[in-house]
Amino acid sequence: MTLALRYLAHSEIGLVRKNNQDSAYVSPTMLAVADGMGGAAAGDLASAIAVDQLAKADSEHPGGEDMLSAMTTAISDASDLINELVDTDPSLDGMGSTACVLMFDGEKLALANIGDSRAYRYRDRELTRLSRDHSWVQSLIDEGKITEAEALEHPHRSLILKVINGQPQHTPDVELLDVQVGDRLLLCSDGLCGLVTDDVIAARISG
Repeated sequence: MTLALRYLAHSEIGLVRKNNQDSAYVSPTMLAVADGMGGAAAGDLASAIAVDQLAKADSEHPGGEDMLSAMTTAISDASDLINELVDTDPSLDGMGSTACVLMFDGEKLALANIGDSRAYRYRDRELTRLSRDHSWVQSLIDEGKITEAEALEHPHRSLILKVINGQPQHTPDVELLDVQVGDRLLLCSDGLCGLVTDDVIAARISG
């Protein structure tokens, strides 16, 4: 059975930060969010580059496992473009972006993630985090040194271990996922998940 994706996007600065470096892209076959870094102008540019390359991949309408390679290539192309910009203008050194992407072919979801933006699925009254953060605090959680709640307040919670920044060794995690009628999907930057617990997100998305 072929399914259809209903979608919407929303972005705002919020009450904590002075600027919004997020970029997003939504279509019937792709959901993507990217969170830039490296100064206001550089961060905006980095996330826009990431989303632009992903949108190009979406326009080719891949399906099945081809979705995984399409997203990986798009993220690699974005990284190459950022590297070229930094080579041309050294003042942009340090710019980069996260990317969390879901592609949809009507039967399967394909996930690609690099950085600490997140993908969630709400199914059967349970919220599941589909992506894994590439962050210092996530490594501490994995080692059992801190809890999820402690990670929200950790002084190094913004330290990311892998992003789109021109380094070819920084590649995304990719995975094919099943999809069911009634699934609710949420992609977000740390502007949401870095301030709000998963329990609160679950309560909101269930409504």
